[in-house]
Amino acid sequence: MSSAGTPERADSARVVESFGPRRVLRPSVKVLPEQARAHNRSLVLQTLYRSGPLSRADLARETGLTRVTIGDLVGELIAESLAHELGVRIDATRPGKPATLVDLHRDGHRIVGLDLSDTDVFRGALIDLNGTILQRRDADARGLTGDEATAAVVELARSLVELADRPLLGIGVGSPGIVDLSGTVLSAPNRGWVDEALQARLEREFATPVIVANDANAAALAEYGFGGASADLMLITVGYGVGAGLLLDGTPLFGSRFAAGEIGHVVVGTDGGDACACGKRGCLETWLAVPRLTARLDSGLDRETVLRQAGERLGIALAPIVGALNLSEVVLSGPPALLEGALAAATVETLRQRTMAQFHGELTVRMTSLGEDIVMRGTAVMVLSARLGVS
Repeated sequence: MSSAGTPERADSARVVESFGPRRVLRPSVKVLPEQARAHNRSLVLQTLYRSGPLSRADLARETGLTRVTIGDLVGELIAESLAHELGVRIDATRPGKPATLVDLHRDGHRIVGLDLSDTDVFRGALIDLNGTILQRRDADARGLTGDEATAAVVELARSLVELADRPLLGIGVGSPGIVDLSGTVLSAPNRGWVDEALQARLEREFATPVIVANDANAAALAEYGFGGASADLMLITVGYGVGAGLLLDGTPLFGSRFAAGEIGHVVVGTDGGDACACGKRGCLETWLAVPRLTARLDSGLDRETVLRQAGERLGIALAPIVGALNLSEVVLSGPPALLEGALAAATVETLRQRTMAQFHGELTVRMTSLGEDIVMRGTAVMVLSARLGVS
């Protein structure tokens, strides 16, 4: 094992794929040379992605790989337009021949990102490897369910694929509902999807790698990858419904049936409440979902009271999760006019009342800084992780 914890030899470690950073576990079986090479390749890409331009010697020091291995890998990445040379480093303090700098070719590929979370509109974007949105396209999704909704997703993706002026690294999709690791939407009632093999459908249509995941999980990855969030994070999405994405040590938590974070239909409190679409009363969605909140506010109820009640119920739902997982950060994604201020303050107060200050007193509750682009940028993180092993 190298000083950077990187397998230089074929039998040194087993690499586990995920949407988050790569995890290296104790070896359980012998690793083939091509598997070790794939890990080393991802390590070089991750180092360049995070550090910026480096010489080949710098890369060898940073990764713990030999200069021969670095030379081979960099040559391979340049040939694939994933890396490029920037010229020599100007540094009068370094003796000898100036080093040639290498960086990730951040403009060398494109990613198509789709956000299907909104009830009325599907959003899409063409994105570079830095997560910068280059072009946007929307599709009217009002009333679309079943095959019609799927067809609209395919056409939106097509419009963006046709705009790509660089090779396509992949397509990422953030979908509502429960999504398994094969990209099949097991259940998305608002879209009428049951066992909808969305990832497989898009891969057939475009003959390119596709990653489909739950929209809240995608949003959590965006906050971690581009929003400066900590590695132990819960991101709450508030819109037509309420959902959550969970990261532990930078790795998404999916659950045994891929429903981790489905907190919208948790009953909060024992005092009843409004009827929910699921058949229960007092679910978190009945307190927090945007249509419910706006209806209460439009009815003339006191704004501060309505928002504080919603924040208290969110705090009740989050307290056992924060206590069990020792989270350091909760991020809210949704309309700032509703979530900031009284609602967020009541959430924090309730959390502090219901958890041990010794362990959870420093918990941060804040709004996302990524706005409505959070899911689309999260799909870019998914593609970068799955295709290049970077995040």
